[in-house]
Amino acid sequence: MSAQDAIDFVSDNIAEVGTLMRSLSGRYEGIFGNLRAAYGVAFEQADSIADAARDATAIADAATAAIRDNIPNQPGNACTSGCAACCHLYVQVPPGTATVMAQHIAAHFTPAEQAALRTRLEVAAAAARDAPDVMKLRMRCALLGSDNRCTVYEVRPLTCRAFTSRSVARCHDVVFGDLPEGTGVEQNAAHFRIHMEATFALEQSARNRGLPDTQKGLAQALLDEMGPSLGLHRKLSAMPVRDGECATPLTTNSRHDR
Repeated sequence: MSAQDAIDFVSDNIAEVGTLMRSLSGRYEGIFGNLRAAYGVAFEQADSIADAARDATAIADAATAAIRDNIPNQPGNACTSGCAACCHLYVQVPPGTATVMAQHIAAHFTPAEQAALRTRLEVAAAAARDAPDVMKLRMRCALLGSDNRCTVYEVRPLTCRAFTSRSVARCHDVVFGDLPEGTGVEQNAAHFRIHMEATFALEQSARNRGLPDTQKGLAQALLDEMGPSLGLHRKLSAMPVRDGECATPLTTNSRHDR
């Protein structure tokens, strides 16, 4: 093989692979277009915005698992039970999410635990209202247990589910350190996008239902859903929650650790 033959062979091979990569890139992007459409169809069929929020979590979890199992070269994930640095960041929730969380809290927290949680939520909501820049607020999540595990992990918000990190040390530096503004934690792009698509779709679903579509701070959103009185009679838990209504508290007790 002459030098020119080698040049032609290598160039043609690279060009062929480049064409395949461009085609695959387009198909990869199509994954998220199809995901967006699937969210929309599922949410349209949901009986309430809270049911749509539950569907959002189920679909996002399935999509995340499929990406992890089938798409190569996914970044590593250092997140582990009890690391909790991200649990000191300000979190917003899309429509329906707080209702699902409030129902879970009512079902699994004792009245005393609900009352204590409400106090912590009120402190957190006030801190968010008073913060000059709420995105710079660093405050322990009211839902974080004494063991640094989420007490509502099963129904944690999409924002919390979306966050990943390759380095626990990096998280601590960003959250608790004095790093330059704009410095963050590198995310798994596909994982993050799956959850952001779910968030946008929930906002659209709320608009389609004539409901408020803006995200709320987690603490205030939960206070709004939990209402002024906790620990109501357990039989009220059987009442359906429709769009625009708040969840009814229950009084059984259990925990789902991180």
